[in-house]
Amino acid sequence: MALTLQDVSRIAHLARLEVTPADQALMLEQLNGFFGIVEQMSAVDTSGVEPLYTPLSAVQAVALRLREDVVTETNQREANQRSAPAVEDGLFLVPKVIE
Repeated sequence: MALTLQDVSRIAHLARLEVTPADQALMLEQLNGFFGIVEQMSAVDTSGVEPLYTPLSAVQAVALRLREDVVTETNQREANQRSAPAVEDGLFLVPKVIE
């Protein structure tokens, strides 16, 4: 997938970035280089390869330090909502900003 200068211009517009024509050409080269690397990586057959949860596990045994999935804090909802300007049924009320 190769991008064009128009693609770079549109991406910059969507991101609300002001990019000069010289910078657009540089960005085009960098983005196309990035997509080239992604295409190379996608071409590699990775079937049967187990995913790594950390790169260190490829070179040494790593023990995960997991904790029990239990609630350790008390419910502080009312205390947290005391300073809110508007609350209803335990939910924060916010003004409508989108019509």
